[in-house]
Amino acid sequence: MASTDAQKRASAKYTKTHMRRIPLDVKHAEYDRIKAAADAAGESVRGFILKAVFDRIDKLNPDA
Repeated sequence: MASTDAQKRASAKYTKTHMRRIPLDVKHAEYDRIKAAADAAGESVRGFILKAVFDRIDKLNPDA
């Protein structure tokens, strides 16, 4: 089912007020390694990267 214009506007408004983009450029070979690892873990590239980031944050600050 296609989104209505009102749904698109609401989604854009939510994204603008609650989300922040983090641009990430990687070389093709690096992306291929990340994609292969994400596939092996049964995760999306986005999910794989987010998990890696938060795992590292948790190691640096385990009490947070």
